[in-house]
Amino acid sequence: MHKNSKIYIAGHKGTLGSAILKELKEQNYTNLIYKSRLELDLTNQMAVAEFFASQKPEYVFLCAAKLDTLGLFTPASVIYENIMLQANIINSAYENNVKKLIFYGSAWAYPQKATNPITEQDLLSGKLDTKAVAYGLPKIIGTKMCEAYNLQYNTNFITLYLANLYGQTAKFDLTKAKVLPALLRKFHLAKLLYEDRFDLVLKDLKLNESEAKAVLDKFGISKDSVEIWGSGEVVREFIHAKDLADASIFVMKNVDFNNLKSEQETHLNVGSGEFLSIKELAFLIKDIVGFKGVIKFNTDKPDSTMDRMLDSSKIKSFGWKHKINLEQGVRMLYKWYQNGGGYSLKSKSIAQATLKAA
Repeated sequence: MHKNSKIYIAGHKGTLGSAILKELKEQNYTNLIYKSRLELDLTNQMAVAEFFASQKPEYVFLCAAKLDTLGLFTPASVIYENIMLQANIINSAYENNVKKLIFYGSAWAYPQKATNPITEQDLLSGKLDTKAVAYGLPKIIGTKMCEAYNLQYNTNFITLYLANLYGQTAKFDLTKAKVLPALLRKFHLAKLLYEDRFDLVLKDLKLNESEAKAVLDKFGISKDSVEIWGSGEVVREFIHAKDLADASIFVMKNVDFNNLKSEQETHLNVGSGEFLSIKELAFLIKDIVGFKGVIKFNTDKPDSTMDRMLDSSKIKSFGWKHKINLEQGVRMLYKWYQNGGGYSLKSKSIAQATLKAA
């Protein structure tokens, strides 16, 4: 991959895609292609085919995906959109002679009863957790699609399986956010309430007073306590988007299908190696934010049943390792949030969901 190579980042506005775009620019790659969802519907086969035929990218980072979040139930749209967009991009990459493509899997695609830390060989060795099927199954299909194209057409498509991702541009919408940004925002709002700064709470939520109070009540946020769904006992692994972007560019430059072919695999785990429970994460974020109240765990709310830890020894054997530890990464994210990164995100969906539920 040369500095003037034509590189397409699908999903460039997401947490990972934006980190890859930023990293490529910092490394002086100059021929970068990206389109918003309004400019290019990735679920439209003809539109994607025409885009690839006209643009002829040489390298592709397939970061685009519809996310699934604990507590939301949208399995049909998650399965449909993810299978469609990844199939369209992978096939168009083959048809237009893309030199290399990187797709992204998820720890959720590994079996529910896989032994932790989970290795690449554990894929398809057992049943998925019921809550993981909608998001995990398309990731498996995408991985096997890359593998099939490599074997049949001699392409160079590789999948990176990641742990829980966090970083700048993460969604802080309390209805849809992943666990780390959701906890960070909860503790931040609770701290503002503790400090009697309701004006800043309104600014953060972008809601009027009555709507804001409804949201705070719905999500268990007060000046004295923060409610967390579930027991907090499940164990997770987190990786900063900047580290995953670094790993992605490293693999694009240094690891080919032929490096993995002997094992008939096209995927690599990418994690930080830092494992901790949601409860430990909550207390870490509480301390970083500086909230003085207590944490309450609500076991009546939806909870995950799986510990998710990845064995990343294989990618490390190629020479890559993560640089940002979790405490450092959370401090970076919170500083970015306080400086306006989080406030730029719209929160109308929270109010609408809350008012409908009420």
